[in-house]
Amino acid sequence: MFRFPKSVDVITLFHKPSLPTSTRVLNILRTASANAGETATIDQASDHSDHNKLQKELRGEFELDVTEAVPTSDQLNSIIDYLQAKGVNPSAVMEGAKDKADALKKLKEFGDRGFIRPVVVDWVNGRATVGDNESEILKLVREAGSS
Repeated sequence: MFRFPKSVDVITLFHKPSLPTSTRVLNILRTASANAGETATIDQASDHSDHNKLQKELRGEFELDVTEAVPTSDQLNSIIDYLQAKGVNPSAVMEGAKDKADALKKLKEFGDRGFIRPVVVDWVNGRATVGDNESEILKLVREAGSS
């Protein structure tokens, strides 16, 4: 039986090399990407049915897309949706934005000057995080599916 291979999830880092926090996030993501393909230990691979029901599905390998560009309007729209689902205000990614419409307007007006980095986005699973909170970033890149 012929089956197409599963596509690899894409995780994007909106990066600014001159920011130490952005460089730190890039290093976290590179390490996570390198470790993502490792196989489970014997203990992890054994059957723990009750434990497996509670544990989230772990993501395998992912493609890391690092860009210094600002997001497109459509991308920013999605990023704000992902962040608002976690209770994060649009001003976390667009300086001074009152709401999504204001953030999109400011992106058009100010572009790179108003967009706050670093931002990590899991497009496939609809999640994003802003800043260099390592535990939040690792949770985003390690778990498949929504949190």
